[in-house]
Amino acid sequence: MIERGNPLKTRIFHPETEKNAIAEAAEIIRGGGLLGIPTETVYGLGANALNEEAVKAIFEAKGRPQDNPLIIHVPSADWLERYCKDVPAVAYALARRFWPGPLTMILPRRENVPLRTTGGLETVGVRCPDHPLTLAIIEAAGVPIAAPSGNTSGRPSPTTAQHMIEDMDGKIDGIVDGGPCAVGVESTIVDLTVTPPRLLRPGGLPLESLREVLGEVAVDKAVTQKLGDRERPRAPGMKYRHYAPKAPVTVVTGDPERSAAYIRGQLEPNDGVICFDEYAGDFAGHIIHKLGPAADRLAQARHVFDALRTFDATDVSHIYAQCPDDAGLGLAVGNRLKKAAGFHVVDAGKRPLVIGLTGPTGAGKTSALAALERLGGCILDCDAVYHEMLRTDEGLRRDITEAFGDVFDERGLNRQKLGSIVFADPEALERLNAVIYARLVPALRQRVYASAAPIVGIDAINLFESGLDRLCRRTVGLLAPAEVRIRRIMARDGISEEYARLRVEAQKGEDFYRAHCTDILVNDAASAAEFENKAYAFFCHMIKQIKEESNHE
Repeated sequence: MIERGNPLKTRIFHPETEKNAIAEAAEIIRGGGLLGIPTETVYGLGANALNEEAVKAIFEAKGRPQDNPLIIHVPSADWLERYCKDVPAVAYALARRFWPGPLTMILPRRENVPLRTTGGLETVGVRCPDHPLTLAIIEAAGVPIAAPSGNTSGRPSPTTAQHMIEDMDGKIDGIVDGGPCAVGVESTIVDLTVTPPRLLRPGGLPLESLREVLGEVAVDKAVTQKLGDRERPRAPGMKYRHYAPKAPVTVVTGDPERSAAYIRGQLEPNDGVICFDEYAGDFAGHIIHKLGPAADRLAQARHVFDALRTFDATDVSHIYAQCPDDAGLGLAVGNRLKKAAGFHVVDAGKRPLVIGLTGPTGAGKTSALAALERLGGCILDCDAVYHEMLRTDEGLRRDITEAFGDVFDERGLNRQKLGSIVFADPEALERLNAVIYARLVPALRQRVYASAAPIVGIDAINLFESGLDRLCRRTVGLLAPAEVRIRRIMARDGISEEYARLRVEAQKGEDFYRAHCTDILVNDAASAAEFENKAYAFFCHMIKQIKEESNHE
Protein backbone atom coordinates (compact mmCIF):
# COMPACT_ATOMS: atom_id res chain seq x y z
CA MET A 1 0.00 0.00 0.00
CA ILE A 2 1.33 3.43 -0.96
CA GLU A 3 1.94 5.67 2.05
CA ARG A 4 -0.24 8.74 1.65
CA GLY A 5 1.25 11.95 2.97
CA ASN A 6 -0.57 15.26 3.11
CA PRO A 7 0.10 16.91 0.77
CA LEU A 8 1.38 14.27 -1.63
CA LYS A 9 4.01 14.88 -4.26
CA THR A 10 1.96 14.37 -7.41
CA ARG A 11 4.00 13.00 -10.30
CA ILE A 12 3.06 13.96 -13.84
CA PHE A 13 3.69 11.10 -16.29
CA HIS A 14 4.51 11.84 -19.94
CA PRO A 15 4.40 8.40 -21.60
CA GLU A 16 5.44 9.73 -25.00
CA THR A 17 8.88 10.61 -23.57
CA GLU A 18 9.16 8.36 -20.48
CA LYS A 19 10.05 4.74 -21.25
CA ASN A 20 8.68 3.18 -18.05
CA ALA A 21 5.69 5.49 -17.54
CA ILE A 22 3.02 2.82 -18.16
CA ALA A 23 4.61 0.27 -15.81
CA GLU A 24 5.19 2.85 -13.06
CA ALA A 25 1.68 4.25 -13.38
CA ALA A 26 0.25 0.71 -13.16
CA GLU A 27 2.29 0.16 -10.02
CA ILE A 28 0.51 3.10 -8.37
CA ILE A 29 -2.81 1.34 -9.07
CA ARG A 30 -1.58 -2.05 -7.81
CA GLY A 31 -0.15 -0.41 -4.71
CA GLY A 32 -3.46 1.19 -3.69
CA GLY A 33 -2.61 4.70 -4.88
CA LEU A 34 -4.58 7.29 -6.82
CA LEU A 35 -3.82 8.02 -10.47
CA GLY A 36 -5.24 10.55 -12.90
CA ILE A 37 -5.93 8.75 -16.18
CA PRO A 38 -6.89 10.05 -19.64
CA THR A 39 -9.89 8.70 -21.51
CA GLU A 40 -11.70 9.79 -24.66
CA THR A 41 -14.44 11.38 -22.54
CA VAL A 42 -12.84 13.17 -19.56
CA TYR A 43 -9.87 12.56 -17.27
CA GLY A 44 -10.63 10.09 -14.47
CA LEU A 45 -9.36 9.73 -10.91
CA GLY A 46 -8.40 6.06 -10.83
CA ALA A 47 -7.76 3.44 -8.16
CA ASN A 48 -7.91 -0.35 -7.86
CA ALA A 49 -11.65 -1.03 -8.00
CA LEU A 50 -11.25 -4.15 -5.82
CA ASN A 51 -9.35 -2.38 -3.02
CA GLU A 52 -11.78 -0.76 -0.55
CA GLU A 53 -9.16 1.51 1.02
CA ALA A 54 -8.03 2.77 -2.36
CA VAL A 55 -11.63 3.40 -3.40
CA LYS A 56 -12.26 5.23 -0.11
CA ALA A 57 -9.33 7.51 -0.98
CA ILE A 58 -11.08 8.47 -4.25
CA PHE A 59 -14.11 9.73 -2.32
CA GLU A 60 -11.85 11.65 0.09
CA ALA A 61 -9.74 13.27 -2.65
CA LYS A 62 -12.81 14.39 -4.58
CA GLY A 63 -15.04 15.24 -1.61
CA ARG A 64 -17.54 12.90 -3.27
CA PRO A 65 -20.70 11.65 -1.48
CA GLN A 66 -20.30 8.02 -0.45
CA ASP A 67 -23.57 6.92 -2.10
CA ASN A 68 -22.44 8.15 -5.53
CA PRO A 69 -21.41 4.96 -7.42
CA LEU A 70 -18.14 4.58 -9.30
CA ILE A 71 -17.60 3.09 -12.76
CA ILE A 72 -15.01 0.34 -13.17
CA HIS A 73 -12.85 0.40 -16.29
CA VAL A 74 -11.79 -2.79 -18.06
CA PRO A 75 -9.67 -3.41 -21.17
CA SER A 76 -12.19 -5.60 -23.03
CA ALA A 77 -15.52 -7.42 -22.82
CA ASP A 78 -13.56 -10.55 -21.85
CA TRP A 79 -13.33 -9.11 -18.33
CA LEU A 80 -17.10 -8.71 -17.87
CA GLU A 81 -17.66 -12.16 -16.34
CA ARG A 82 -14.88 -11.56 -13.80
CA TYR A 83 -16.80 -8.74 -12.07
CA CYS A 84 -20.40 -9.09 -13.26
CA LYS A 85 -22.87 -11.98 -13.09
CA ASP A 86 -25.87 -12.85 -15.23
CA VAL A 87 -24.40 -10.85 -18.09
CA PRO A 88 -27.06 -10.69 -20.83
CA ALA A 89 -26.27 -11.32 -24.48
CA VAL A 90 -27.21 -7.73 -25.29
CA ALA A 91 -24.24 -6.52 -23.20
CA TYR A 92 -21.87 -8.31 -25.53
CA ALA A 93 -23.75 -6.95 -28.53
CA LEU A 94 -23.26 -3.42 -27.21
CA ALA A 95 -19.58 -4.12 -26.45
CA ARG A 96 -18.98 -5.41 -29.98
CA ARG A 97 -20.54 -2.28 -31.43
CA PHE A 98 -19.34 0.46 -29.08
CA TRP A 99 -16.30 -0.72 -27.05
CA PRO A 100 -13.76 0.72 -26.63
CA GLY A 101 -15.89 3.82 -26.38
CA PRO A 102 -17.98 6.17 -24.24
CA LEU A 103 -20.55 3.58 -23.06
CA THR A 104 -21.05 2.33 -19.49
CA MET A 105 -23.31 -0.67 -18.85
CA ILE A 106 -25.00 -1.27 -15.48
CA LEU A 107 -24.91 -5.00 -14.63
CA PRO A 108 -25.28 -7.18 -11.50
CA ARG A 109 -22.00 -7.14 -9.51
CA ARG A 110 -20.01 -10.14 -8.37
CA GLU A 111 -19.01 -10.32 -4.71
CA ASN A 112 -15.39 -9.43 -5.53
CA VAL A 113 -16.50 -5.87 -6.37
CA PRO A 114 -16.80 -4.02 -3.01
CA LEU A 115 -20.04 -2.25 -2.11
CA ARG A 116 -17.94 0.84 -1.45
CA THR A 117 -17.15 0.89 -5.19
CA THR A 118 -20.81 0.55 -6.15
CA GLY A 119 -22.14 3.09 -3.65
CA GLY A 120 -23.85 0.27 -1.74
CA LEU A 121 -25.68 -1.06 -4.82
CA GLU A 122 -25.85 -4.68 -6.02
CA THR A 123 -25.09 -3.42 -9.52
CA VAL A 124 -21.89 -2.05 -11.04
CA GLY A 125 -21.17 0.24 -13.99
CA VAL A 126 -18.54 -1.12 -16.39
CA ARG A 127 -16.91 0.45 -19.41
CA CYS A 128 -13.94 0.02 -21.74
CA PRO A 129 -12.31 3.43 -22.37
CA ASP A 130 -11.09 4.35 -25.83
CA HIS A 131 -7.62 5.55 -24.90
CA PRO A 132 -4.50 3.45 -25.55
CA LEU A 133 -2.60 4.69 -22.49
CA THR A 134 -5.35 3.84 -20.02
CA LEU A 135 -6.04 0.48 -21.64
CA ALA A 136 -2.32 -0.32 -21.33
CA ILE A 137 -2.28 0.75 -17.67
CA ILE A 138 -5.29 -1.48 -16.84
CA GLU A 139 -3.66 -4.45 -18.57
CA ALA A 140 -0.36 -3.83 -16.79
CA ALA A 141 -2.08 -3.42 -13.40
CA GLY A 142 -4.14 -6.57 -13.89
CA VAL A 143 -7.14 -5.11 -12.03
CA PRO A 144 -10.12 -2.98 -13.06
CA ILE A 145 -9.73 0.72 -12.37
CA ALA A 146 -12.53 2.57 -10.59
CA ALA A 147 -12.45 6.09 -11.97
CA PRO A 148 -14.94 8.92 -11.60
CA SER A 149 -14.13 12.21 -13.31
CA GLY A 150 -10.95 13.69 -11.92
CA ASN A 151 -12.32 16.96 -10.58
CA THR A 152 -13.17 18.12 -7.09
CA SER A 153 -16.76 17.00 -6.58
CA GLY A 154 -19.23 19.54 -7.99
CA ARG A 155 -16.72 21.29 -10.25
CA PRO A 156 -16.61 20.95 -14.04
CA SER A 157 -14.99 17.72 -15.22
CA PRO A 158 -11.37 17.89 -16.50
CA THR A 159 -10.70 17.43 -20.19
CA THR A 160 -6.93 18.06 -20.04
CA ALA A 161 -4.15 17.02 -17.68
CA GLN A 162 -3.81 20.67 -16.65
CA HIS A 163 -7.43 20.67 -15.45
CA MET A 164 -6.61 17.66 -13.24
CA ILE A 165 -3.52 19.35 -11.89
CA GLU A 166 -5.64 22.38 -10.93
CA ASP A 167 -7.97 20.20 -8.82
CA MET A 168 -5.78 17.29 -7.68
CA ASP A 169 -2.16 18.41 -7.38
CA GLY A 170 -0.94 17.41 -3.92
CA LYS A 171 -3.95 15.14 -3.31
CA ILE A 172 -3.08 12.13 -5.49
CA ASP A 173 0.00 10.13 -6.43
CA GLY A 174 0.19 10.72 -10.16
CA ILE A 175 -1.42 12.08 -13.31
CA VAL A 176 -0.87 10.59 -16.77
CA ASP A 177 -0.83 13.27 -19.46
CA GLY A 178 -2.60 11.78 -22.46
CA GLY A 179 -3.47 15.00 -24.25
CA PRO A 180 -6.90 16.65 -24.54
CA CYS A 181 -9.98 14.42 -24.48
CA ALA A 182 -11.54 13.68 -27.87
CA VAL A 183 -15.19 13.56 -26.75
CA GLY A 184 -15.31 15.94 -23.80
CA VAL A 185 -18.37 14.67 -21.89
CA GLU A 186 -18.54 11.55 -19.76
CA SER A 187 -19.75 8.19 -20.96
CA THR A 188 -23.36 7.32 -21.65
CA ILE A 189 -24.76 5.06 -18.91
CA VAL A 190 -27.43 2.47 -19.71
CA ASP A 191 -28.99 0.15 -17.11
CA LEU A 192 -29.29 -3.39 -18.52
CA THR A 193 -30.82 -4.84 -15.34
CA VAL A 194 -34.28 -3.47 -16.20
CA THR A 195 -36.73 -3.93 -19.07
CA PRO A 196 -36.69 -1.92 -21.22
CA PRO A 197 -33.07 -0.78 -20.75
CA ARG A 198 -32.93 2.66 -19.17
CA LEU A 199 -30.70 5.64 -19.98
CA LEU A 200 -29.36 6.90 -16.65
CA ARG A 201 -26.91 9.47 -17.98
CA PRO A 202 -26.56 10.84 -21.52
CA GLY A 203 -22.98 11.06 -22.67
CA GLY A 204 -20.54 10.56 -25.50
CA LEU A 205 -22.66 7.86 -27.17
CA PRO A 206 -25.96 9.32 -28.44
CA LEU A 207 -29.25 7.80 -27.33
CA GLU A 208 -30.10 7.25 -30.98
CA SER A 209 -27.09 4.90 -31.32
CA LEU A 210 -28.19 2.86 -28.29
CA ARG A 211 -31.65 2.44 -29.77
CA GLU A 212 -30.17 1.06 -32.98
CA VAL A 213 -28.99 -1.97 -30.96
CA LEU A 214 -31.47 -2.15 -28.08
CA GLY A 215 -34.68 -0.94 -29.67
CA GLU A 216 -36.70 0.74 -26.94
CA VAL A 217 -34.65 2.63 -24.34
CA ALA A 218 -36.40 4.47 -21.53
CA VAL A 219 -34.96 7.77 -20.29
CA ASP A 220 -34.64 8.19 -16.53
CA LYS A 221 -36.18 11.32 -15.02
CA ALA A 222 -32.75 12.28 -13.60
CA VAL A 223 -31.70 13.17 -17.15
CA THR A 224 -34.12 16.10 -17.23
CA GLN A 225 -34.77 16.97 -13.59
CA LYS A 226 -33.17 16.97 -10.18
CA LEU A 227 -33.51 13.89 -7.96
CA GLY A 228 -35.01 14.32 -4.50
CA ASP A 229 -32.86 14.23 -1.37
CA ARG A 230 -34.11 10.76 -0.42
CA GLU A 231 -33.71 9.24 -3.87
CA ARG A 232 -30.67 7.01 -4.30
CA PRO A 233 -28.58 7.42 -7.47
CA ARG A 234 -28.11 4.24 -9.53
CA ALA A 235 -25.20 5.67 -11.50
CA PRO A 236 -22.72 8.55 -11.31
CA GLY A 237 -24.03 12.02 -12.12
CA MET A 238 -27.68 11.31 -11.36
CA LYS A 239 -28.31 13.00 -8.03
CA TYR A 240 -25.82 15.64 -7.03
CA ARG A 241 -25.18 19.03 -8.55
CA HIS A 242 -22.34 18.48 -10.98
CA TYR A 243 -20.06 20.49 -13.22
CA ALA A 244 -20.81 23.77 -11.48
CA PRO A 245 -18.58 26.85 -11.74
CA LYS A 246 -18.47 29.29 -8.83
CA ALA A 247 -20.94 31.76 -10.37
CA PRO A 248 -24.61 30.74 -10.66
CA VAL A 249 -25.71 29.55 -14.10
CA THR A 250 -28.96 30.02 -16.02
CA VAL A 251 -29.48 27.75 -19.02
CA VAL A 252 -31.60 29.10 -21.87
CA THR A 253 -33.18 26.54 -24.20
CA GLY A 254 -35.09 27.05 -27.43
CA ASP A 255 -34.24 28.20 -30.92
CA PRO A 256 -30.69 29.68 -30.93
CA GLU A 257 -31.88 33.05 -32.24
CA ARG A 258 -34.51 33.27 -29.52
CA SER A 259 -32.19 32.11 -26.74
CA ALA A 260 -29.60 34.68 -27.82
CA ALA A 261 -32.25 37.40 -27.88
CA TYR A 262 -33.46 36.39 -24.42
CA ILE A 263 -29.94 36.47 -22.99
CA ARG A 264 -29.26 39.91 -24.52
CA GLY A 265 -32.35 41.19 -22.76
CA GLN A 266 -31.29 39.82 -19.37
CA LEU A 267 -27.58 40.63 -19.20
CA GLU A 268 -26.24 42.81 -16.42
CA PRO A 269 -22.82 44.49 -16.82
CA ASN A 270 -20.87 41.83 -14.87
CA ASP A 271 -22.55 38.75 -16.37
CA GLY A 272 -20.81 36.16 -18.54
CA VAL A 273 -22.15 34.13 -21.47
CA ILE A 274 -21.62 30.65 -22.88
CA CYS A 275 -22.87 30.83 -26.45
CA PHE A 276 -22.77 29.21 -29.85
CA ASP A 277 -20.03 30.61 -32.06
CA GLU A 278 -22.43 32.44 -34.38
CA TYR A 279 -23.73 34.64 -31.55
CA ALA A 280 -20.44 35.63 -29.90
CA GLY A 281 -20.67 39.08 -31.48
CA ASP A 282 -24.05 39.68 -29.84
CA PHE A 283 -22.54 40.01 -26.38
CA ALA A 284 -19.88 42.69 -26.79
CA GLY A 285 -18.57 44.00 -23.50
CA HIS A 286 -19.18 40.72 -21.64
CA ILE A 287 -16.85 37.82 -20.88
CA ILE A 288 -17.91 34.99 -23.17
CA HIS A 289 -16.86 31.43 -23.89
CA LYS A 290 -17.80 29.93 -27.24
CA LEU A 291 -19.40 26.49 -27.09
CA GLY A 292 -19.00 25.66 -30.77
CA PRO A 293 -21.24 26.18 -33.81
CA ALA A 294 -24.95 25.77 -33.11
CA ALA A 295 -25.15 22.71 -35.36
CA ASP A 296 -21.90 21.03 -34.21
CA ARG A 297 -22.77 18.86 -31.21
CA LEU A 298 -19.32 17.22 -31.08
CA ALA A 299 -17.60 20.60 -30.79
CA GLN A 300 -20.04 21.55 -28.02
CA ALA A 301 -19.28 18.34 -26.13
CA ARG A 302 -15.56 19.05 -26.34
CA HIS A 303 -15.94 22.60 -25.09
CA VAL A 304 -18.70 22.46 -22.46
CA PHE A 305 -16.56 21.71 -19.40
CA ASP A 306 -13.80 24.07 -20.47
CA ALA A 307 -16.45 26.75 -20.94
CA LEU A 308 -17.74 26.24 -17.42
CA ARG A 309 -14.23 26.18 -15.91
CA THR A 310 -13.12 29.32 -17.74
CA PHE A 311 -15.36 31.56 -15.64
CA ASP A 312 -13.76 30.52 -12.36
CA ALA A 313 -10.77 32.66 -13.26
CA THR A 314 -13.05 35.71 -13.64
CA ASP A 315 -15.26 37.78 -11.34
CA VAL A 316 -18.49 37.29 -13.31
CA SER A 317 -21.54 37.41 -11.05
CA HIS A 318 -23.85 35.27 -13.22
CA ILE A 319 -23.49 33.05 -16.30
CA TYR A 320 -26.09 32.62 -19.04
CA ALA A 321 -25.69 29.62 -21.33
CA GLN A 322 -27.27 28.82 -24.68
CA CYS A 323 -28.33 25.18 -24.79
CA PRO A 324 -28.54 22.81 -27.79
CA ASP A 325 -31.60 20.69 -28.43
CA ASP A 326 -31.71 17.01 -27.44
CA ALA A 327 -30.63 15.51 -30.77
CA GLY A 328 -27.48 13.36 -30.73
CA LEU A 329 -24.81 14.63 -28.34
CA GLY A 330 -26.99 17.66 -27.64
CA LEU A 331 -28.80 15.63 -24.96
CA ALA A 332 -25.51 15.12 -23.08
CA VAL A 333 -24.30 18.72 -23.52
CA GLY A 334 -27.65 20.08 -22.35
CA ASN A 335 -27.67 17.70 -19.38
CA ARG A 336 -24.24 18.93 -18.25
CA LEU A 337 -25.23 22.58 -18.59
CA LYS A 338 -28.50 22.02 -16.72
CA LYS A 339 -26.72 20.20 -13.89
CA ALA A 340 -24.23 23.07 -13.67
CA ALA A 341 -27.25 25.35 -13.27
CA GLY A 342 -28.95 23.13 -10.70
CA PHE A 343 -31.67 22.74 -13.37
CA HIS A 344 -32.35 26.49 -13.39
CA VAL A 345 -33.62 26.50 -16.99
CA VAL A 346 -35.50 29.12 -19.00
CA ASP A 347 -37.27 28.14 -22.22
CA ALA A 348 -36.96 30.93 -24.78
CA GLY A 349 -39.42 29.07 -27.00
CA LYS A 350 -39.50 27.97 -30.57
CA ARG A 351 -38.46 30.09 -33.48
CA PRO A 352 -41.48 32.01 -34.80
CA LEU A 353 -42.64 31.54 -38.36
CA VAL A 354 -41.19 34.58 -40.16
CA ILE A 355 -42.88 35.76 -43.36
CA GLY A 356 -41.40 38.60 -45.38
CA LEU A 357 -43.79 40.86 -47.30
CA THR A 358 -42.62 43.12 -50.06
CA GLY A 359 -43.90 44.65 -53.28
CA PRO A 360 -44.46 47.96 -55.00
CA THR A 361 -46.46 50.85 -53.53
CA GLY A 362 -50.22 50.49 -53.84
CA ALA A 363 -50.32 46.69 -54.02
CA GLY A 364 -52.28 46.33 -50.79
CA LYS A 365 -49.73 45.52 -48.11
CA THR A 366 -51.87 47.11 -45.40
CA SER A 367 -54.68 44.64 -46.04
CA ALA A 368 -52.29 41.67 -46.26
CA LEU A 369 -50.66 42.63 -42.98
CA ALA A 370 -54.07 42.92 -41.33
CA ALA A 371 -54.76 39.34 -42.46
CA LEU A 372 -51.52 38.16 -40.79
CA GLU A 373 -52.51 39.95 -37.59
CA ARG A 374 -55.83 38.09 -37.60
CA LEU A 375 -53.74 34.88 -37.51
CA GLY A 376 -51.90 36.08 -34.38
CA GLY A 377 -48.99 37.60 -36.24
CA CYS A 378 -46.74 40.41 -35.03
CA ILE A 379 -45.91 42.94 -37.75
CA LEU A 380 -42.53 44.65 -37.98
CA ASP A 381 -42.61 47.70 -40.25
CA CYS A 382 -39.02 48.28 -41.35
CA ASP A 383 -39.59 51.94 -42.14
CA ALA A 384 -41.10 52.55 -38.71
CA VAL A 385 -38.23 50.76 -36.97
CA TYR A 386 -35.69 52.73 -39.00
CA HIS A 387 -37.25 56.07 -38.05
CA GLU A 388 -37.40 55.02 -34.42
CA MET A 389 -33.70 54.13 -34.55
CA LEU A 390 -32.89 57.54 -36.04
CA ARG A 391 -34.23 59.01 -32.79
CA THR A 392 -32.84 56.49 -30.31
CA ASP A 393 -29.82 54.66 -31.75
CA GLU A 394 -26.67 56.71 -31.18
CA GLY A 395 -24.62 54.19 -33.16
CA LEU A 396 -26.74 54.65 -36.28
CA ARG A 397 -26.63 58.44 -35.96
CA ARG A 398 -22.86 58.33 -35.54
CA ASP A 399 -22.37 56.04 -38.57
CA ILE A 400 -24.49 58.29 -40.81
CA THR A 401 -22.65 61.41 -39.61
CA GLU A 402 -19.24 59.81 -40.22
CA ALA A 403 -20.28 58.82 -43.76
CA PHE A 404 -22.14 61.99 -44.84
CA GLY A 405 -21.19 64.82 -42.51
CA ASP A 406 -23.41 66.93 -40.28
CA VAL A 407 -26.87 65.92 -41.51
CA PHE A 408 -28.54 65.99 -38.08
CA ASP A 409 -29.91 69.09 -36.37
CA GLU A 410 -31.85 69.74 -33.18
CA ARG A 411 -35.00 68.23 -34.74
CA GLY A 412 -33.25 65.04 -35.88
CA LEU A 413 -32.21 63.92 -39.34
CA ASN A 414 -32.35 66.65 -41.95
CA ARG A 415 -33.77 64.47 -44.74
CA GLN A 416 -33.55 67.20 -47.38
CA LYS A 417 -29.85 67.71 -46.66
CA LEU A 418 -29.08 63.99 -46.72
CA GLY A 419 -31.25 63.52 -49.82
CA SER A 420 -29.33 66.18 -51.72
CA ILE A 421 -26.17 64.13 -51.12
CA VAL A 422 -27.37 60.63 -51.92
CA PHE A 423 -30.19 60.83 -54.47
CA ALA A 424 -28.00 62.38 -57.16
CA ASP A 425 -25.15 59.92 -56.52
CA PRO A 426 -25.88 56.17 -56.85
CA GLU A 427 -22.67 55.24 -55.01
CA ALA A 428 -23.59 57.52 -52.11
CA LEU A 429 -27.08 56.00 -51.96
CA GLU A 430 -25.58 52.52 -51.93
CA ARG A 431 -23.25 53.58 -49.11
CA LEU A 432 -26.18 54.98 -47.10
CA ASN A 433 -28.13 51.76 -47.51
CA ALA A 434 -25.11 49.75 -46.32
CA VAL A 435 -24.86 51.93 -43.19
CA ILE A 436 -28.58 51.58 -42.47
CA TYR A 437 -28.74 47.81 -43.10
CA ALA A 438 -25.73 47.16 -40.85
CA ARG A 439 -27.72 48.55 -37.90
CA LEU A 440 -31.30 47.84 -38.95
CA VAL A 441 -31.02 44.12 -39.73
CA PRO A 442 -29.59 43.10 -36.31
CA ALA A 443 -32.22 45.27 -34.59
CA LEU A 444 -35.02 43.60 -36.53
CA ARG A 445 -33.56 40.16 -35.95
CA GLN A 446 -33.54 40.81 -32.21
CA ARG A 447 -37.18 41.94 -32.32
CA VAL A 448 -38.18 38.90 -34.35
CA TYR A 449 -36.76 36.42 -31.89
CA ALA A 450 -37.77 38.34 -28.80
CA SER A 451 -41.38 38.24 -29.99
CA ALA A 452 -43.79 35.90 -28.25
CA ALA A 453 -45.99 35.77 -31.35
CA PRO A 454 -46.08 32.49 -33.32
CA ILE A 455 -45.88 34.43 -36.61
CA VAL A 456 -43.83 37.52 -37.42
CA GLY A 457 -44.46 39.48 -40.62
CA ILE A 458 -41.61 41.68 -41.86
CA ASP A 459 -42.85 44.58 -44.01
CA ALA A 460 -39.89 45.69 -46.11
CA ILE A 461 -39.68 47.38 -49.51
CA ASN A 462 -35.99 46.37 -49.73
CA LEU A 463 -36.46 42.89 -48.27
CA PHE A 464 -33.82 41.28 -50.50
CA GLU A 465 -31.39 44.18 -50.83
CA SER A 466 -31.08 44.43 -47.04
CA GLY A 467 -30.64 40.69 -46.47
CA LEU A 468 -33.78 40.50 -44.32
CA ASP A 469 -35.07 37.71 -46.56
CA ARG A 470 -32.56 35.39 -44.85
CA LEU A 471 -34.62 35.65 -41.66
CA CYS A 472 -37.76 34.49 -43.46
CA ARG A 473 -39.26 31.05 -44.00
CA ARG A 474 -41.33 32.44 -46.89
CA THR A 475 -41.16 35.71 -48.83
CA VAL A 476 -44.38 37.04 -50.36
CA GLY A 477 -44.47 39.48 -53.27
CA LEU A 478 -47.69 41.54 -53.25
CA LEU A 479 -48.61 42.62 -56.76
CA ALA A 480 -51.44 44.52 -58.43
CA PRO A 481 -52.06 45.91 -61.96
CA ALA A 482 -50.28 49.22 -62.52
CA GLU A 483 -53.51 51.15 -63.24
CA VAL A 484 -55.07 49.88 -60.02
CA ARG A 485 -51.98 50.91 -58.04
CA ILE A 486 -52.05 54.41 -59.60
CA ARG A 487 -55.67 54.97 -58.55
CA ARG A 488 -54.96 53.74 -55.02
CA ILE A 489 -51.89 55.97 -54.62
CA MET A 490 -53.82 59.02 -55.88
CA ALA A 491 -56.67 58.38 -53.40
CA ARG A 492 -54.41 57.50 -50.50
CA ASP A 493 -51.81 60.27 -50.81
CA GLY A 494 -53.90 62.99 -52.49
CA ILE A 495 -51.50 63.40 -55.43
CA SER A 496 -51.99 63.96 -59.14
CA GLU A 497 -52.20 61.15 -61.66
CA GLU A 498 -48.98 62.34 -63.29
CA TYR A 499 -47.02 62.15 -60.03
CA ALA A 500 -48.59 58.79 -59.16
CA ARG A 501 -47.50 57.39 -62.55
CA LEU A 502 -43.96 58.64 -61.98
CA ARG A 503 -43.84 56.86 -58.61
CA VAL A 504 -45.11 53.60 -60.09
CA GLU A 505 -42.68 53.74 -63.02
CA ALA A 506 -39.73 54.36 -60.69
CA GLN A 507 -40.32 51.13 -58.75
CA LYS A 508 -39.26 47.58 -59.53
CA GLY A 509 -41.35 45.65 -62.00
CA GLU A 510 -43.29 42.45 -61.41
CA ASP A 511 -40.48 40.34 -62.88
CA PHE A 512 -38.22 41.21 -59.95
CA TYR A 513 -40.69 39.96 -57.34
CA ARG A 514 -41.62 36.84 -59.30
CA ALA A 515 -37.93 35.97 -59.61
CA HIS A 516 -37.02 36.56 -55.96
CA CYS A 517 -40.07 35.74 -53.81
CA THR A 518 -41.09 32.24 -52.77
CA ASP A 519 -44.79 33.18 -53.14
CA ILE A 520 -46.83 35.76 -55.07
CA LEU A 521 -50.15 37.22 -53.91
CA VAL A 522 -52.00 39.27 -56.55
CA ASN A 523 -54.40 41.94 -55.37
CA ASP A 524 -57.23 41.89 -57.90
CA ALA A 525 -59.98 42.39 -55.31
CA ALA A 526 -62.70 45.01 -55.63
CA SER A 527 -62.17 46.36 -52.11
CA ALA A 528 -59.65 46.35 -49.25
CA ALA A 529 -61.92 44.13 -47.17
CA GLU A 530 -62.24 41.61 -49.99
CA PHE A 531 -58.45 41.51 -50.46
CA GLU A 532 -57.89 41.10 -46.71
CA ASN A 533 -60.11 38.00 -46.78
CA LYS A 534 -58.26 36.68 -49.82
CA ALA A 535 -54.92 37.26 -48.06
CA TYR A 536 -56.25 35.53 -44.92
CA ALA A 537 -57.10 32.39 -46.90
CA PHE A 538 -53.71 32.60 -48.69
CA PHE A 539 -51.77 32.72 -45.39
CA CYS A 540 -53.87 29.93 -43.84
CA HIS A 541 -52.94 27.69 -46.76
CA MET A 542 -49.27 28.73 -46.53
CA ILE A 543 -49.08 27.95 -42.80
CA LYS A 544 -50.64 24.52 -43.39
CA GLN A 545 -48.04 23.82 -46.08
CA ILE A 546 -45.18 24.87 -43.79
CA LYS A 547 -46.43 22.60 -41.00
CA GLU A 548 -46.58 19.67 -43.40
CA GLU A 549 -43.05 20.45 -44.61
CA SER A 550 -41.79 20.60 -41.02
CA ASN A 551 -43.32 17.21 -40.24
CA HIS A 552 -41.29 15.68 -43.06
CA GLU A 553 -37.97 17.41 -42.29
